[in-house]
Amino acid sequence: MSRLRQTASFLGLRKSIVGLLAMVVLVDMGERTAERFLPIYLIALGGGALSVGVLNGVQNLLNALYSFPGGYLSDRIGIKRALLVFNLTAIAGFAIVVFIPAWQAVIVGAVFFLAWSAISLPAAMSLIAKALPQRKRTMGVSMHSLVRRIPMAVGPLIGGTFIGIWGERDGVRYAFVVAIALAIIGIVLQEALIADEHGGGGSRKALADLEANPLRVLSGMSRSLRSLLVADILVRFCEQIPYAFVVLWAMKVIAHPVSAFQFGVLTAIEMATAVLVYVPVAYFADRSTKKPFVVMTFVFFTLFPVVLLFCHTFATLALAFVLRGMKEFGEPTRKALIVDLAPEGRQAATFGAYYLARDLIVSVAAFGGAFLWEVSPTVNFLAAFAFGAAGTVWFAVKGMDLPSGREPVTAGLRQAPGVE
Repeated sequence: MSRLRQTASFLGLRKSIVGLLAMVVLVDMGERTAERFLPIYLIALGGGALSVGVLNGVQNLLNALYSFPGGYLSDRIGIKRALLVFNLTAIAGFAIVVFIPAWQAVIVGAVFFLAWSAISLPAAMSLIAKALPQRKRTMGVSMHSLVRRIPMAVGPLIGGTFIGIWGERDGVRYAFVVAIALAIIGIVLQEALIADEHGGGGSRKALADLEANPLRVLSGMSRSLRSLLVADILVRFCEQIPYAFVVLWAMKVIAHPVSAFQFGVLTAIEMATAVLVYVPVAYFADRSTKKPFVVMTFVFFTLFPVVLLFCHTFATLALAFVLRGMKEFGEPTRKALIVDLAPEGRQAATFGAYYLARDLIVSVAAFGGAFLWEVSPTVNFLAAFAFGAAGTVWFAVKGMDLPSGREPVTAGLRQAPGVE
C-alpha cells in the first residue's frame, strides 16, 4: 500500500485528479470512436471535400470561441459545475448526429461536441493548478495528456471496427450511440470524485475581479507568454492545414490505401508513442527548464507533413505516425508553462484567452487547408511544413524560459491598462 501511495504521489494522482482523468477518458473515448472518421462520414452522406474543410474549420473556430467562455465559466461557477455543463452539451451534439443522418446535421452537431476538449481544457488545467503544487504541475498536465491518448488510441480502433461491420454510415452513427452512454458514465464518476468548491468559483472579491473581456486578459499577458503564443499559432497552422485530410491521404489517395481498421491502428501507434514519452519528459521538465522540451515538440510538428508526403504504404505510414506521436514530447510542458505564467486564481481564464487567440487565428488555416488540398496534396503538406518551420525558429530565438522548479512570479502581475 505504501508503494501504491508513493506511485500515486509521484504521478500527482489525488482524488479530484483521478475523477477528472476518469471523466476525460470516458467522454473522449466516445468522441474519438467516431470523430476521426467524420471526413469519411461526411463524404458518405453526400458532402464533398469542401464540407470536410468546413468541418475542420468549424472545429478550430469553435475551439477558439469556446476556450475563453469555458475558462471564465470555470472561474465563475466552479470547475465541477462547469464540467457538468460542458459534458451535457457534448451529449446534445452526439444525439443530433445519431437522430439526423445528414451531413448538414453533422456540422450542427459538431457545434456541440467537437469543441468539448477546448471548452473543458481550461477547467482541467485550473483544477490541476489548484490540486497540485507548482513543482508537480507538469506531471499533472502530463497525466491529463496521457490519459487523453487512451481514447485517441482505442477509440478509432472501435470506430474502424464499427465501420467494418456496419459500413461508413451506420457504423459512425452507432459509434455516437456509444459516445452518449460513455459520457453519461463519465458524469457519474465526475460527480462522485471531484471535490466541490465552496462558494462556487471563489470568494465574492475574487469573482468580482474576474475579467470578462478576453482582450484585457490578453493584454495583461507577460512577454514570455506572448512569444509562446506567436510560435504556437504558426506551428498550429502546420498541424491544421493537413489535419482533416490525413485520413483521406491514407485511405483514398496513396498508391496502397489502408482500410478504416488499419487507420485506427495507425492512430493507436501515434498515441502509444505519445504515452511512452509523457512521464519521462514530465519528470525531467519538472526539474529543469521548459524551453528545450517545447522547441523539440515544435520540431516534430513541423516534420510530420513533409514526411507524410513520401508515405504510400501501411509500413511507411506507421513510421510517420510514430513521428506524429513524438509531437506530444513537450505539449504538457507547454500547457504547464501557460499555467505557471498565468495570474494566481485566473489560470482558467488566462488559459482560455490564450486558446481563444490561438485557435481563432488558426481556424483560417483549417479552412484554407481545403483549398490547398484542391490544388494538390503536395501543396497542402509543404505549406504546412513552411509554417511549422517558421514557428519553431521564432520560439527558438524569441521564446523565454522559466525554470520548472521555481515558483512563477505571475501572481503579482500588474493588470494592463483597460481595453474598453
